[in-house]
Amino acid sequence: MSKTDLASPPPPYHELLGIRLTEWRDGYARVVCDSGAGHLNRSGIVHGGVILSLIDQAGAFAGLWCSIEGNIRKAVTIDLDCRFTGQVAGGEIVAIGQVISRGRNIFFARTEVFDAAGKMVAFGASTHRWRAGSEGVEGSPA
Repeated sequence: MSKTDLASPPPPYHELLGIRLTEWRDGYARVVCDSGAGHLNRSGIVHGGVILSLIDQAGAFAGLWCSIEGNIRKAVTIDLDCRFTGQVAGGEIVAIGQVISRGRNIFFARTEVFDAAGKMVAFGASTHRWRAGSEGVEGSPA
């Protein structure tokens, strides 16, 4: 599995689940998880918590892109929802998060999740609050 991750260094949670941030720009994030046996539930499909984590991470990173290399932005999730439209037995899972609205301290994102064949398996929405100093795209020194 490739360790390529645009978030450098990758957050520990990304490492735990095997999530990689593969595309990132203002208002947009693409995260990928190469799911395997450790991601499955007792029914032999990828656990819904993994899918929800992808929605949370893609939505959050969509609002955390930073215009100054080396600086960072931080946020906390204050609301998160998910609708499952299918299931995944394994393989690559891709989540695409996009900011749909932003205010002074809060941003809203919508995320869609796809299996390896490109079939949508879930979608969701999230609300995030920027941490102090992270409101602007320039971010803060790491």
